[in-house]
Amino acid sequence: MLTRVGWIAALAILAGVAAPLPASAADLKVGANIGNVPWEFQNAKGAPVGFEIDLVNEIGKRLGMTVDIVNIPFTGLFGAVQSGQIDAAVSSITITKKRLENVGFAQPYYDSDQSLTVKAASGLKSLRDLAGKTVGVDTSSTGDIYATQHQSEFKIATIQRYEGLAPAMLDLAAGRIDGYISDIPALQYYVKDKPAYAVVERIPTGEQYSIMFAKNAPLADKVDAVITDLKKEGFIAGLHEKWFGAKAEPTTSTVKVLARPKL
Repeated sequence: MLTRVGWIAALAILAGVAAPLPASAADLKVGANIGNVPWEFQNAKGAPVGFEIDLVNEIGKRLGMTVDIVNIPFTGLFGAVQSGQIDAAVSSITITKKRLENVGFAQPYYDSDQSLTVKAASGLKSLRDLAGKTVGVDTSSTGDIYATQHQSEFKIATIQRYEGLAPAMLDLAAGRIDGYISDIPALQYYVKDKPAYAVVERIPTGEQYSIMFAKNAPLADKVDAVITDLKKEGFIAGLHEKWFGAKAEPTTSTVKVLARPKL
């Protein structure tokens, strides 16, 4: 026979007022190097925003999945997807043959180049002016690869490595570096209302950005299919206009439906 306390507990369970279960984890964990303007950064309230944040949130919505943005330094994103710590990664990640040996990508959605940004009053006008200078790059980025490969050609004295745009630009402002080589869209967005800086040279590299996954991850095909739909609907082109203030060119991967990259 149940005691009075036992009856009360039983009735509570039947009435559905037992202690609530903890909330379920997000369906889709996406790693991002927060601080990579305008792709992923924090707004005034501390929430992640940006081109790729909008994109992955819409992809999650289309797949019926909740999305959790996990802040991870750029260099940590590769190991995080390979180990299963996260399901996918964004941060203006360039597709390369070397990377395709170890990870997978959905189709690209942005065509980019590198660029050289300097203080406007520095007198530096091109890569040829970097002799004896210190140049900042993002660790393990294509800008890092480019600067390292061309260090002797341009007689760059020192390459200083950073985890994102913000600390690099602080050091540029303080004179600790003379120039910063990084993705041109991020720098154009950053300097558009800052006349103290100038993007003085575009460095053609043929880069294309996409979402990164563990190699052969089934999720990659599902996300790729959604990206195809979003391109056809003009959603990604709309993100381009929203974040860069200009229409995407119809010949770019922002608009054109492309195959998933393979080795």
